[in-house]
Amino acid sequence: MTKTEPSCSEGATGARPVSRWLAASLAASAFVVPFAMSASSVPAPIHPITFAWYLSLGQPWFKPPDALVPLAWTCIEAGLAVAAYRLLRTPPSSARSRALALLAWNIVAIGGWSRLFFGRRNIGGSVVAAAGMVATGAAFVQQAGAVEPASARAGVTFVAWVGFATLLTAAIWRLNGARR
Repeated sequence: MTKTEPSCSEGATGARPVSRWLAASLAASAFVVPFAMSASSVPAPIHPITFAWYLSLGQPWFKPPDALVPLAWTCIEAGLAVAAYRLLRTPPSSARSRALALLAWNIVAIGGWSRLFFGRRNIGGSVVAAAGMVATGAAFVQQAGAVEPASARAGVTFVAWVGFATLLTAAIWRLNGARR
């Protein structure tokens, strides 16, 4: 009798999905990583120099109210956390690994953008970084769609918001010239 190949649901190695507990713990990084990376440079009264710099910037007419931005990011990061959880609960595969790697990259990029814009005050670099997140977010959507379509849908919201953020950041850069 010959050994049969593992089923598609078990992946190429016969490995099983990550446990619920571990998947939930890893998925929480969608909140923890961006928060930790940007905590020292948020434009808030607890960081008066950064806060004053941000308030002094010329803003385009289509900028959402400041109170809306953290709410939007909380919803987006919740979607990314659910996407991570769902992907981690699927059987291991190279497509899943690529989707998770792109998701992890984007989660780190969220915090990196905040440090670049608010911490370094590099508005031009922030435009490039945001545009890069649109590309890597779209790549995540494509990869996740092949593995777990609901996870891909969560990525669409991220791509849409970061696309808007790219336009917003470019407008801020244009309004403020080469100012740092």
